[in-house]
Amino acid sequence: MEKSDRRGDIIGAALELIAKHGFHGAPMARIAEKAGVGAGTIYRYFENKDRLIMEIFRNLEDQIMAVLHEEYPAGRPIRERFLYLGTVLLKYFIEHPLHFHYVEQYHNSPYGVSLRRDRLLGKSAGPDIFKQLFEDGIAQQVLKELPLFVLFALAFGPLLALARDHILGFAILEGPLILQSIEACWDAIKR
Repeated sequence: MEKSDRRGDIIGAALELIAKHGFHGAPMARIAEKAGVGAGTIYRYFENKDRLIMEIFRNLEDQIMAVLHEEYPAGRPIRERFLYLGTVLLKYFIEHPLHFHYVEQYHNSPYGVSLRRDRLLGKSAGPDIFKQLFEDGIAQQVLKELPLFVLFALAFGPLLALARDHILGFAILEGPLILQSIEACWDAIKR
């Protein structure tokens, strides 16, 4: 196994174990075993478990943002941009259940609290596709004039719940039901 592959194997093993068993259910020894490396090898690539956890999240976030930006209809009407983001995000999570579980755990853990708070309050550094959408929508008087955290909860909270229910096998989301669900979220935030 080449060194560059080891790092990827460690990330893949940690992602899978954490997504399935939580942060505490994935000790470094278990991650090393799953990755097929010695426990000490992990520390050649990651200072500690916290760094590993944060790097996995950053990698997933970069992947998700890349997918969202691929064909993003910038400059198009707010509704069209919202439907695009909702559809792509929901489909991504349905197709990548481990990513969904990991991101959800991260955001609801001490690791993601400050990041989530800053984003929901509009204080995150750098461009944010969701924040920009909501700000544009409010400025154009297309969206309800509500705080960003309320718009985000009304718009994407239900989609995350639907993704979770689909992944857990409680519901089947496909075709027209996906679009109808996203349009219902749109109805919650539009003026």
